Amino acid sequence: MNIEQIRYYCLNKKGVTEDFPFDEDTLVFKVLGKMFALTSLKGWEAGRQSINVKCNPDYAQELRAEYETIDPGFHMNKKHWNTIRLYKGELKPQFIFELIDHSYDMVIKGMTKQMKAQLDK
Repeated sequence: MNIEQIRYYCLNKKGVTEDFPFDEDTLVFKVLGKMFALTSLKGWEAGRQSINVKCNPDYAQELRAEYETIDPGFHMNKKHWNTIRLYKGELKPQFIFELIDHSYDMVIKGMTKQMKAQLDK
């Protein structure tokens, strides 16, 4: 899996934009301005690819217990975010996409009715 596959997958979701709100290294994917995934471009260049995704707290704990390559979110709220270390190769691309989907869905779930209506347009 490479950064372009992640980027393409995220950007093809409804209402998603990308930007660099923190620095020139951290690529952030947002749905209606709400962050659901981020990754370090330098990490990809250095062979230490990872992505942070939002997660249901109970599911986050299950994933961390089951997979060696899923940790509490690096520089994130450890209860709601996981860091997936992709460079270890433990997880199949389809499962990584499912975790991105879960993160996107978690963010939408927390939106106001007005924001959800805007997304449906």
